[in-house]
Amino acid sequence: MYDMPTILEDYLDYLETIKGISPGTVKEYYFDLRTFFRFIKKRYKMVSGNTPFEEICIDDIDINLIKKINIQDLYSFISYVDKERHNGNYSKSRKIASLKSFFSYLYKKVNLIDENPADNLEFPKRDARHPVYLTLEESRLLLETVLKNKNELYRKRDYAIITLFLNCGLRLSELASIDINKIKDDTLTVIGKGNKERTIYLNSSCIDAINSYLEVRPKDAIDKDALFISKRNQRLSNRAIQHLIEKYLKQAGLDTTKYSTHKLRHTAATLMYKYGNVDIRALQAILGHENVSTTQIYTHIDDDRLREAVRSNPLANLTPTSSDKDKK
Repeated sequence: MYDMPTILEDYLDYLETIKGISPGTVKEYYFDLRTFFRFIKKRYKMVSGNTPFEEICIDDIDINLIKKINIQDLYSFISYVDKERHNGNYSKSRKIASLKSFFSYLYKKVNLIDENPADNLEFPKRDARHPVYLTLEESRLLLETVLKNKNELYRKRDYAIITLFLNCGLRLSELASIDINKIKDDTLTVIGKGNKERTIYLNSSCIDAINSYLEVRPKDAIDKDALFISKRNQRLSNRAIQHLIEKYLKQAGLDTTKYSTHKLRHTAATLMYKYGNVDIRALQAILGHENVSTTQIYTHIDDDRLREAVRSNPLANLTPTSSDKDKK
């Protein structure tokens, strides 16, 4: 896959084949650990001082060097990516997770190190990130914009795609990989992160949009199983879906620097939480989040709901004057 030491290649193979982690996520682990090992070689003065960081080769990293790494090295690395590479707390947390996973594998799974230096490595305080999403009015505008497409096939296909995004909170990869035989009545089965299967329940808007598209879906599609088909009669790719979403956002007059395909997933979650009385655990299951902490960003979005909750307190209308009258 890349130029790397055997010990790192074995670890990445383990993540993909045993843990079932997606190739895209495995690539992120690789980039994080490559940066770390380049930093270690520089810290241990294993390269000349004028060697550009991005050109530091890590092929010679072996278990003997790894055994020398301690907790101070790890914190020094986090300090480096903070000050020199300007990583925010989210990026630093991801790198720490990569380090913890790698050293845990060496310590617990293959017994190549006697102690785990990343055991006590702390995560930085996470930034409070609020999701960016379309309002209900903007969501309706986007769907209405799709209906202006004069090509019946693409109008019905694209309307079904955006309807699924806005109603079900699917990830891009999940939507692109939908197979026709995975749709049964009002349920859709998708493969999410970590190769985990989950069931999506379809509302009437989704069912109607899918059925309408299936009436015009090419019968001679090269990929017989794929739900969404491209101009070339193949499964519609992630990039093609991103492109068509961007096109309709522009046509609707919405800011494409602010909104994207992933923001449609945020929109679905926000609308469900804001208007559907969906509790946090149900939303976690719908979105396929492994940890409820990931889902909790949606509990901070609804100021109107919070304002109304405070107003509904039975003591909300009590004033000092009304309290004094009660005493008399």
